[in-house]
Amino acid sequence: MPMRPRVWVSRPTFDDVIARLQPHFEVRAESVETKFGPAELAAKLADCDAAIVGLKERVGAAELAGAKRLRIVANLAVGHDNLDLAALGAAGIAASNTADVLNESVADYAWALLLGASRRMGAAERWLRAGHWHTTEFKGWLGTDVRGRTLGILGMGRIGQAIARRAQGFGMPVLYHNRSRLPEAVERECHARLVDKTTLLCESDCLMLVLPLTPETRHAIGAAELAQMKPAAVLVNVARGGIVDDAALAAALREGRLAAAGLDVFEGEPRVHPDLLALDNVLLSPHIASATTDTRRAMTTVAVDNVLAFFGHGPHAGHPPNLLNPEALALAGVTFPTHPKLT
Repeated sequence: MPMRPRVWVSRPTFDDVIARLQPHFEVRAESVETKFGPAELAAKLADCDAAIVGLKERVGAAELAGAKRLRIVANLAVGHDNLDLAALGAAGIAASNTADVLNESVADYAWALLLGASRRMGAAERWLRAGHWHTTEFKGWLGTDVRGRTLGILGMGRIGQAIARRAQGFGMPVLYHNRSRLPEAVERECHARLVDKTTLLCESDCLMLVLPLTPETRHAIGAAELAQMKPAAVLVNVARGGIVDDAALAAALREGRLAAAGLDVFEGEPRVHPDLLALDNVLLSPHIASATTDTRRAMTTVAVDNVLAFFGHGPHAGHPPNLLNPEALALAGVTFPTHPKLT
């Protein structure tokens, strides 16, 4: 009898969602969160036909060298800077992500960081837990109002647009900078105005970062950009670590050249720059902006749908809904759903 294709799932997720693979595949799912080194990851990929991986799995040419059976890598994230798309495409291996299903949850969390950082909630909670609340000065714990202030958004994709829509409830004018201008109808819906990057930095009271990490966007916010921002401004990053120069940000916060920051992502995470850890005017969280039960289930469902569809199964059979490298696959002669089966 033909051997069923094998799927490796790199981290524990929702068993009932992963179970949708079992009628068609041999499924090997990790039961414990594990940080795989490059050699360990290469060994895991070497004997599977499909892989569902997270951001901590960095898949490049070295990890793919022995993966002769591998046909698709489904990322459990919308960002995909952990995947070398060029290497995957050259090997005829599909890559997919979980676009769209986390937009609203991440937008909600971005606002939570903005409000928490603006009102010094993290530092105030630590102060209370340490038993210091014997009395409170009238001018103690003064934060910054966000209502009526100017919101700037760097990177105006679906998440940025969801953030902008929420600004209407706070009466905030919205500026944005993006690689391309949004359609006029979307600008009207978001009440957003396109500006150049310098204007965005200079005029924003609250700046949200929602752009992908690429070689071009690395340190898009560095010492020079921070110097252009208002000293009373608040910076929020729910995009990727590396977009902000964390050392430069810590210096600006420490020296009062920026009022506050809310960060869900960091350079070199899970390591956090020690200068940030020492500051009370930055609210920190461990890359959890999409961490709601509904959203993480939806992300797992999309990853499973992509794997099923690639092999001609499920509701999207033959048409994986979230392919990242269709052009490379076409050049490599990969077609759907009649992909080579194992015998």
